[in-house]
Amino acid sequence: MEERHVGASGLKVSTVGLGTMTWGRDTSPEVGRHLLRGFVDAGGTLVDTAPAYGQGIAEKIIGKSIHTDLRRDDLVIATKAGFGLHDGRRVVDTSRRTMLTDLAASLRRLHTDHVDLWQVHAWGDAPLEETLEALDQAVSKGMARYVGVSNFVGWQTAQAATWQRALPGRAALVSAQVEYSLLARRAEVEVVPAAQALGLGVLAWSAIGRGVLTGKYRTGVPRGSRGALDHFSWFVEPYLEPKPRAITDAVATAAQGLELSPAQVALLWTRDAPGVASALVGPRSVAHLDELMGVVGQRLPGEITAALDDISGGPNVARHLS
Repeated sequence: MEERHVGASGLKVSTVGLGTMTWGRDTSPEVGRHLLRGFVDAGGTLVDTAPAYGQGIAEKIIGKSIHTDLRRDDLVIATKAGFGLHDGRRVVDTSRRTMLTDLAASLRRLHTDHVDLWQVHAWGDAPLEETLEALDQAVSKGMARYVGVSNFVGWQTAQAATWQRALPGRAALVSAQVEYSLLARRAEVEVVPAAQALGLGVLAWSAIGRGVLTGKYRTGVPRGSRGALDHFSWFVEPYLEPKPRAITDAVATAAQGLELSPAQVALLWTRDAPGVASALVGPRSVAHLDELMGVVGQRLPGEITAALDDISGGPNVARHLS
């Protein structure tokens, strides 16, 4: 699989990354290990995780795999800190103490002395300079090789990146992780331009529209799908409205003409959008992983890309400048 530099940094990642948000809850440890093995066999390197995923189980699955059938150097491990679930409530705490405590716990679960990319999971109430000092400390101590932010809007991304560039010795941000797909193009308005202006690579999560762009919801909500699960239906429902349905139909039409699956077309569109270093996907089965890995060596024709741009929100300005 092709690799790209993350922004202007020396960090290189596979152009498709493996997301682990469902691991430990909807994806069993056994399936997770099979997915990880298959991903690496297909040439993938970037694995994205977080302490909040399965309340740490996702990281444990990765850690066990490193000690059984994978080498640490096979993976570019990206994890996060500052967000978790406590008594069923989502809690954001980006204080220096919590950030570093989260990282230490992640390293124990991952059975490694460092992560390749450590990210602030969400914008928090702690002073930004305090949160960023935690990133500096992690890099200076060798606990993280590179650092970035996740789920920041445009001005937050720019403020954090500029703060880190203001004085020598601070750990420069290298990445901005944000939801980005044919069904979620808001990132093009501010986040992607901020990232490109400041030398950050974009990690696009939910690259196939929270699974909706596979086309499996076109005739209803399939049994066993994320949309049918009580704890995930809220995540899928916004993309089942008429406009997202029209975009999904267009993707399915393009896929039929290209002899690809809708998921592959959607992934190719995101993977090759300007500024994207890696498109993150979260397959729940080995068969789905194999389907997604089938995009290796594929490119969408320019006219198909342009047509999908038009129907999903209009031309991508950055595409015409690149």
